[in-house]
This record gives sequence, structure tokens and C-alpha cells, in this order.
Amino acid sequence: MVTGFGEGMTTIGEDGSVDHHGEALPTLTKASSKVRLDALMSVPQPRWDRAIPGSPFWTKLAFVLLRIVARGQFKSMTSEGLEGLDHDRGAMCCAWHVNALMDPLTILLTHPSHFVIGGRHDLVTRPILSFWTRRMAVQPVVRKAELLRGGFSQEEAQNLNGRTLLNLARGISYGHGSALFPEGTAHDEAHPIRLRTGPMRTVLAAAAIAHVEGRPLPHLVPVGLHFRVRHHFRTDVHVEYSEPIAVELDDIPEDLLAAVKQNDWSEPPSDAVTALRDALTPRLRRLTPDTVDWSERRALHVLAHVRARREVRALPDWRSEVMAARRERDALRPEGDRPLDAIVPERLNSPALDAAHAVAKRLEAHGLDGRDLNQDGRGLRRNSTIAVAGGILRIAQFLPFLSVFLLSMGVQSTLGYVKGNSTDEGVDARTTYHFVFALFASMIVWPLVAAGLAGGAYATGALDPSGMPELAAVALFVLCFPVFVLSGWSFAIAWDGWVVLRGGLRRAGLRGRQGVDLRNELDALHAALAG
Repeated sequence: MVTGFGEGMTTIGEDGSVDHHGEALPTLTKASSKVRLDALMSVPQPRWDRAIPGSPFWTKLAFVLLRIVARGQFKSMTSEGLEGLDHDRGAMCCAWHVNALMDPLTILLTHPSHFVIGGRHDLVTRPILSFWTRRMAVQPVVRKAELLRGGFSQEEAQNLNGRTLLNLARGISYGHGSALFPEGTAHDEAHPIRLRTGPMRTVLAAAAIAHVEGRPLPHLVPVGLHFRVRHHFRTDVHVEYSEPIAVELDDIPEDLLAAVKQNDWSEPPSDAVTALRDALTPRLRRLTPDTVDWSERRALHVLAHVRARREVRALPDWRSEVMAARRERDALRPEGDRPLDAIVPERLNSPALDAAHAVAKRLEAHGLDGRDLNQDGRGLRRNSTIAVAGGILRIAQFLPFLSVFLLSMGVQSTLGYVKGNSTDEGVDARTTYHFVFALFASMIVWPLVAAGLAGGAYATGALDPSGMPELAAVALFVLCFPVFVLSGWSFAIAWDGWVVLRGGLRRAGLRGRQGVDLRNELDALHAALAG
């Protein structure tokens, strides 16, 4: 289950609505406020007698397309921890939710199991998107925000969610993977917000079904989603699968077992739900930055970079940087020091971190970060001749594809950029719109462009020398699609080259204007670490 699939960050509490905890509910976006109950109840049901719950053809095609676009969207996508999971049982993956569609996407593309998917109700009613979600048997969920604002009646919501949760639980019980974002909404905090009980209730029901039908009980898997800069094109992402939390048979009451035998939904006992949530909360916090704000997270990363340079250690990739920053945080806030009911962590304090804040603030103001420090961590590195040449070559290799890229991706790129910068769903939805337009708009634009090129070549007689112009036109039409894909990947590589050259220019500018101030701040950081 992927709840929140396609959902952007929502503005919190603009209309004053609150939940039963007295906390402000997220304000609904235009899409989520449109309710079509008849369309929701007609959503195709998943199939459990085969490996893929939805349509095998359309699901496999969707994953091919998702991987193609993801390769261009992200500079790197890595994962770890899958070898520690038992893939013979269902897995309810739980992660925090700060990057809209990119959050479920990274789990779907790194976990080996086929997922049973659930998500916000409008995913199965939106134009174009609903074509795919219905064929992948996505099950709609009504959130508390829609219910309390009158989008649904209590009875309608219970009927719809009961059916959805039972379907999702049954899919998990059959050994499928699933993912749920227990915060209930995407947000802009640098720490998890209060966890809701959806994943705990669903996995307990799945465990009841699995036990009744003689299959292994599913487990709850905390997942860390780490984006270098979540709203940037070609950012790095690392997916961290942590040690699973077991669901015990003793947690499943007899009335729940009896209900699932009748193919009915029954709410699991609150004490079992709460116990699972309390077990998940500290584990999930540890897999996030868990800082007061993003500036504190940036300071931890700068601190990790400078310490690594002092110890002559390399932080060669995004994963190593995430783990190094976590060690710095944990040294300042030992694990277990945060109460479960403390949503916002206390600000971290140390002379070294205070000094790192100053360095991180100056680097951030110039579009730089800890990677831009030199070998001894006392200044900024310079672009080597090889790096400059590599950046230029990456840009140069794109030039032959420029006209193809403009024809095949120009419209989608422009629309994605404009919509991503003007959406009411928050900054985290920016790359979601880039991705969605690259994926779905290409399905419309590419056949039209390919048909135009093939038809034009045929009409002008350019294909006559082949002796079989009709067959040549068909071949040209088909050949256009891999060329369009290559043009998109070529653009992504060129963008990486531009980032290398731009970084050198930014470092040169900072050295020239505020180099002395930066060196003094770095000296203060080194002194704090030496003390």
C-alpha cells in the first residue's frame, strides 16, 4: 500500500480544522477536495491468485517507464538493507513523507516485491493518471482531512476505507510488498510529525489473514528516505531498509481472526496498534534527519565533512554522507533520549555544531555544501582541469540530441517546470510535476512526434530509396522512441556537466567576495573539533 502516492505537501491548518488530538489538519488541495464516490466504488479489485495484483501487462509496462524516467530524474539511487528482510512474507514498509510522489516511487523501484498499492482518493479519478492507477489496482483511501471537512459522510468513508484496508491487508498477507506513510500527509519539517495508526492497523489485519490461511505473518519495515535536496532535479537519493519489527500472534485477538474468516474488516485492538506505533516511532525517527529544521541538518552535514577531512576519511557518495551526519547527530543526542510524544526535537547544541551552522549558512547562500570544501577542510576546492574537461564533454555530447530533445521533451519539460513552480501542493511537489509530465505527457507527445516524423519522411519521398517505403516508415516510427529516451538521458548527463562547471564558478565567486570570512568560520570549526 502506498498512501500519499502522488500527494504533495499541504498547507497546515489554514481553515482552523483540527483532528482529535487538537492538531491542525492539512488544508486540502484542489485535487483532493474533489470527491467522486461512484468512481471510487467502481475501482477494479486486486487479484491475489497471481504475482501481480493489478494487470500484469500494464503493471510491467508502468515499471519500465518509471525506471526510464527515474534514471533521468535522479543522479543516483541507491538502497541497502534488503538482504536483511524475509521476502517470503509480506512487508509493510513505513517511511516519513517529505517528497510527494518521489517517496513511494523510490520504494517501489528498489524493493523486489510487487506492491499492493493504496493512495489518496483522487489518484483513481484524475485524468490520465487514473488510466494507470486503475490498471494497477490502486485502492482509494479517504483521509481524516477529507472526512472532517465534509467531503464524505462517515458511513461512506467507513465503507470505502474498510474495503480498501481489507484488500490491502489481504495483499500483504499473500506476501506482497507495501508502503505506507504514517504521518498521513507530506510535510516540510526536518523531523517526522505525529504518526497515525494506518500501517499498524493494516499489518495486524494482514497478520490475522495470514495466520488463518496458514502463511507466514508479515512484518513492519521502517524505511529511511534520504534525498540530498528533495526538490532539485538530478538529486541523489538513498533508500534504507531497517531491521523489521515482528508482528506477534499474541497481538491478534480472536474477534479479528473471526472477522477475516468472514472476509470482513474489524478494527484491531487499540493496545496492539499503539504498541506497534510506539515501536516504530523511535526507529523511524532515527532513519530521518530528526533535526529542528533543515538548517540544522545542513550544519550536521558540514560538520561530518570537516571531521572526515580532519581524519583523512572520504565521504565518496551520498550514503556515506548521510551516515556520517547521523553519527554526529547521535553523538549530540544519544538514542532513546527523545520521549515518544515529543514531536519537535530539542535543538542540538555544541561549540562545533554552532561553528558548523555559520559555515553551512554561508555555503547555502551561494548554492554550495560540504562537498565543496577542499582536502583539509579549511577552504574551498578548485575545479581540476579534468573536472572542467569532463563537464564540457558532458554538455557537448548533448548537442547532437538538442533538436530531438526539443521535439520530444520540450513541451513536457516546459509544462513540468511551470506547474512545479506554481502548484499549491508545496515545494516538495516540484520534482513530482517534473516526473509526472516527463512520464505521462510523453505518452501523448511521443507518438504524435514520431508519427509526424515518419509521415513527413514518407510524404516527401525520403524513404523511397529503401524500396519498401511503407515498412521503412513503420521502422522509423518505432526507432524514434529509443532515440527520444536517449535524448532525455543525454540532457540529464549534460545537466550534470553544467552543475560541475557552475559549482566551480560559485566557489570562485565566494572565494573572491567572502573567502576570508569563510576561512575564519572554518578555522573556528576546526578549533572547536580540536578542543
